[in-house]
Amino acid sequence: MPERTVVIGSSVGLHARPASLFTQAATAASVPVTIARAGGEPVDARSILLVLSLGVKNGETVTLAAEGEGADAVLDSLADLLSRDLDAAPAGN
Repeated sequence: MPERTVVIGSSVGLHARPASLFTQAATAASVPVTIARAGGEPVDARSILLVLSLGVKNGETVTLAAEGEGADAVLDSLADLLSRDLDAAPAGN
């Protein structure tokens, strides 16, 4: 099963807006994805409540996993998303 380890880039961690953006992207993915804190049990990345319940803070590491056709591309995309500061103002604002 392909996995990616990612350091959370959002300044507030995986909370509210960043978690919402992440779960929306996971829901749109072509394969089921899980997310887990280091040493923790994986949860469904499509569930905003489960993702928020992880309580992941800025700089913490999570592991994403997926299986199926296209899993590597999905994981690369989601890992890139989580590594950015999703609370930063968009360019031009």
